[in-house]
Amino acid sequence: MTKLIFIVIFISTSLLSFGQKEKLKAYIDVKDFYHPETGSYAEIELQFAIQSASLKTIGDSAFQASIAIYFDILSKNSIIKSDAYILNSPLYQIKDSLIEDFYEIKRYSLEPGKYELKVRIKDLNAENAEDVSGSQTFTINDPKGEITISNILPAEYVIKSDEESVFQRSGLHIIPMFSNFFSSRTNTIPVYCELYNTGVNNDSILGLMYRIMNSKNYVEMEEYTTISRFITSPFIPKFKAINIELLTSGSYLLEICVVNKDFEILASTSYAFERDNDMTEILNSENIILNPAFQESIAEDSIIYYLESLIPISKPAEVKNIVSTIKTKNKDKCRKHIQAFWVKTSPSNSYEAWVKYKKQVDFVEKVYGNNFQEGFETDRGRVYLQYGAPSNIVAREASPSEYPYEIWTFNKIGVFSNKRFVFYNPDLVNRAYRLLHSDMIGELKNNSWPQILSKRNTVNGNIDNPNQNNVDHWGGNSNEYFRQY
Repeated sequence: MTKLIFIVIFISTSLLSFGQKEKLKAYIDVKDFYHPETGSYAEIELQFAIQSASLKTIGDSAFQASIAIYFDILSKNSIIKSDAYILNSPLYQIKDSLIEDFYEIKRYSLEPGKYELKVRIKDLNAENAEDVSGSQTFTINDPKGEITISNILPAEYVIKSDEESVFQRSGLHIIPMFSNFFSSRTNTIPVYCELYNTGVNNDSILGLMYRIMNSKNYVEMEEYTTISRFITSPFIPKFKAINIELLTSGSYLLEICVVNKDFEILASTSYAFERDNDMTEILNSENIILNPAFQESIAEDSIIYYLESLIPISKPAEVKNIVSTIKTKNKDKCRKHIQAFWVKTSPSNSYEAWVKYKKQVDFVEKVYGNNFQEGFETDRGRVYLQYGAPSNIVAREASPSEYPYEIWTFNKIGVFSNKRFVFYNPDLVNRAYRLLHSDMIGELKNNSWPQILSKRNTVNGNIDNPNQNNVDHWGGNSNEYFRQY
């Protein structure tokens, strides 16, 4: 039997990836849009990896993929819309050396509320192919009577076009982008959105603000903030290519806001993305004059230790700089590097910020360090230093059916709410808890974490449903603890 792969990737809205091993693979996203004449609707966007599809020959010089697609949209466990059809890919010529993925968009009118989308796809050209399925929840908002902004639609590419197609929006032919990762080779993020009911406050002119926020501390990257005025209207489409050429590596939020003349935010929408860019400002530690307070705060035999302790809160390029400084074995350079790091990170109160962080490093060393790892090197120590103290911890050092585990809940991490981390200790020694799963953007996501946690008591499920056989058993409470926060 062909094995199935099911992977969930979370971005600003949930993004779903599913497919058969070495067979059909697809990505799907759901966007919330509105039109004054037709009302609210869900836009279901799909991308099919052509390399994973079976192709049939068409004539003498072309081939094509054929996919069966089944949609069910549920509200309160009741099916309110169903659809099933066959999607044929574009015709690919045999002589073509590069074959690109193909896309599909479906739109369904829906009343405001919460929904679940269930999707099944099947490769009609593959022998004995099984259905591949997945599900995703989404929300349709009610923009009537107030200023609102649609979901942000990032674009793979955009061209001006008046040709009627499912990809046409307000004079633009837009192919959606399904990845929220931008490497150093990418200099722009093309984004489309729609503004609704901007004239309800009787302001003839409002402002549209684009800004990029650090998603970990919600600090605005002011050099990327732009504001432009626009004339109000019931429906306004907006497209902009955001320049991120000099944006350093990290996790960010792109926010689009409608503001009034006093720069008060009237409506906003956001898009989370990851940036990997080796271009970063090199710490100017050579010209640093050592502050006596910094020198006194670090013992001679702990200089390298505290420089290494900056790694959990450093960007990849900064980590390289730290490692390079450590390799010099020059303690003066290490001291200057620590001071330069905090001068750059907290210019107005660098010493106070360092002392506060040093106390946290000492705390995680005492609580989470073990025989072969410093506290800041452990997964629990790294999460504590990166995100702060959790709002709640459920700790179970002994369980009849599960490995020792801890579930950490954070009420707030920057702009994110109710984020959870699951740590476990499969070796049963040394307090060496490892991160098993988290629903925080950029962290390890493992949908089969309940099965792994209770591995001694669980028969393996299939890849499509790894927790299929993970039934309730005596002493197994981790799932309940995870869901109640």
